[in-house]
Amino acid sequence: MSAVQIISSLSYILASGLFIFGLKMLSSPATARRGNLVSAVGMLIAVVATLAGGDIISYQWIVVGVIVGALVGASAALRVPMTSMPEFVALFNGFGGIASLLVGWAEYHRSVTAAAEIPFATALPIYLAVLIGGVTFTGSLIAYAKLSEKIDGKPTLFTGQQILNATILIGVVACLVAFVASPTGPYAYWFVGGAIGLSFVLGVLATIPIGGADMPVVISLLNSYSGLAACAAGFVISNTVLIVSGSLVGASGIILTNIMCKAMNRSLPNVLFSGLGAAVKAGKGFHGEANPITAPDAYFILEAAGSVVFVPGYGMAVAQAQHVVRELGELLEKNGAEVSYAVHPVAGRMPGHMNVLLAEANVPYEELVEMDEINPRMDNVDVAVVIGANDVVNPAARTDESSPIYGMPIINVDHARTVFVLKRSLRSGFAGVDNPLFFNENTRMLFGDAKQSISALVTEFKEM
Repeated sequence: MSAVQIISSLSYILASGLFIFGLKMLSSPATARRGNLVSAVGMLIAVVATLAGGDIISYQWIVVGVIVGALVGASAALRVPMTSMPEFVALFNGFGGIASLLVGWAEYHRSVTAAAEIPFATALPIYLAVLIGGVTFTGSLIAYAKLSEKIDGKPTLFTGQQILNATILIGVVACLVAFVASPTGPYAYWFVGGAIGLSFVLGVLATIPIGGADMPVVISLLNSYSGLAACAAGFVISNTVLIVSGSLVGASGIILTNIMCKAMNRSLPNVLFSGLGAAVKAGKGFHGEANPITAPDAYFILEAAGSVVFVPGYGMAVAQAQHVVRELGELLEKNGAEVSYAVHPVAGRMPGHMNVLLAEANVPYEELVEMDEINPRMDNVDVAVVIGANDVVNPAARTDESSPIYGMPIINVDHARTVFVLKRSLRSGFAGVDNPLFFNENTRMLFGDAKQSISALVTEFKEM
């Protein structure tokens, strides 16, 4: 083994260690930023080691790719607002999938062109990289389109959908068997091409039956798929660090998917077999007279409160109200109130969406509490302020067996002494389910833009 190869191998070990430590640091909001930086340094080391130790004829296109990618990435990072981060993450997953697909296809084409033998240990990863990468790519594009509301976010169902999915899966397996049996045969190209086409179709069909309200689960699952595709690509080109990083992403994505499923009271097989969000039931219709409140009247209730819990949702993200929410929280603390922020695991449009927004606004980490921690305390909370959340605080999840969200654990804001709900209207949430919380006796509706409503409360505190 040459000195370059030894250094390259040691660099891969170092990079893998940094990936593991960085992933561990991402588990806490207090260390997440440093964890992201540590992982980025690990990836830089891995890329440099690969370029230095690989048999590269020319760096021309690599330099071009680095420059173009850096410009696109920097531009997107600066221009994409936090409210669009979920669909941005979906695109990241998709590009990771298509990259793995191209690596698998390029390695197969290189081997065939060179008339080299393709052993089973290489043929299988090539097929898996192509298949999983294709599913991830088109599935992520559909997720992006739903999250950005370029297409309808509701489940798309049609007659014979499950039969079509099963037929495609049979075709995928048939192509797999035929390809690994003779990867250099005269029809092998057709089998790989068929796998690519079927993977694209399967990615679309696996995502369209899923409603927009279930996108946090879908994003975490697609993230896992992108990791598995990268892992398969690592086996194709015999790159250790790609295998390690892909395995970490794939495993962490599956774990996160399982957490999301439990938070929504859904099973992982439902997600894997496109059952998520497919069963749409109307549920009971809740009617009554909502009790609106103005900002000055809400101020007097908050001013007398000894404990206040903010429950953020996607509406806070849309209104970009996280900074004024933090400001109101600080004013309440100065007034003697105990303030906390209750975050549901699937609040928003991606895992950790609300945590990221609150961290961006410099909300103290110790004031963020999880659903299981806040619910036992909710009976003693004076005021629960719901900011744009809907499905994750809907009491119908506990009582209405006909509701599609029945059985989903929620934050029990209706148990608080007073509930302020900040919404533009009484419309249902992303799940399309009416919310009886709006008509409870202890609920007051503060209608309007969340940022403007919170700003009005801040003004009342400062003037008084």
